[in-house]
This record gives sequence, structure tokens and C-alpha cells, in this order.
Amino acid sequence: MNPLVLSEELFRRIEREGSQAFPNECCGILIGRDEAGERVVHKLVPGKNAFEADEQYHRFSIDPRAQLQAEREAEAAGMAVLGFYHSHPDHPARPSDYDRDHGWPYYSYVIVSIMSGKPADMTSWVLNDQANVFEKQPINVRPQ
Repeated sequence: MNPLVLSEELFRRIEREGSQAFPNECCGILIGRDEAGERVVHKLVPGKNAFEADEQYHRFSIDPRAQLQAEREAEAAGMAVLGFYHSHPDHPARPSDYDRDHGWPYYSYVIVSIMSGKPADMTSWVLNDQANVFEKQPINVRPQ
């Protein structure tokens, strides 16, 4: 599986957004390109968690109109939506059953674990639709 590449800046930004949203989940969109055997993220599009307010501590939803807008802007810049990111407040950085049931193949799903308001771990996953399981995707963090 091709690794997901994040700059140090984007990696830290996902951590910050997760901490700022705590105790709720943050969410956003990964924009970039598949380049030379790597999935390289060039831009993050933060999302507003559109899930019901009393469920945002363990669920997220990105408005479909915001997703469509991100896809259009990415395409205009010669890039694509590579996936999504969200936080797991006081839970491990691994997909939940809900994540699996609502995930799509192809996309990278970055999860940042936020424990007591602080980043603890970050992982990425790709849904294997034939087996209906998430497979862990390596994350390579590069300096700016």
C-alpha cells in the first residue's frame, strides 16, 4: 500500500484541530496527488462537524456541499480529494465500526487520537472493500 505523505506542518495542524475540537471530533478533507508510489497531501480543508451536536463527541459528518466544493477546487488545481481526517477524543487512533460502515474504498482516513485534550497518536487507514476491513496505511512525515 502506498504511504500517505504529510508535511510536518500539516501533521501538526491535524493534531491542533483535534485538540481544539476536544471533547468533540474534528474533521476535514485531504487534498493532494498520487505521486511516484506515494499519496502526497498538499492541503487540508477543515470541515465543520455537521453531525448532531449531542453526538459530535464520537461522530463526525462533513457537509456534502463542502465535499463537492473541495473536489471542484482540488480538480481546478490539478489535485484530488485523497481522503479525510478526524479525531477520536479519548479513544485510540483506529477506525470504529461506524467508521468502517461509512467509509469508502480508495480514500485515506487519517485518525488522530486526542487524550485529555492532547494529541496522542495518528494513523491512516484505507478500506479494503472486498474484505470490508480497514488496512493500516503508513504515514511518512516530511519537513517543510
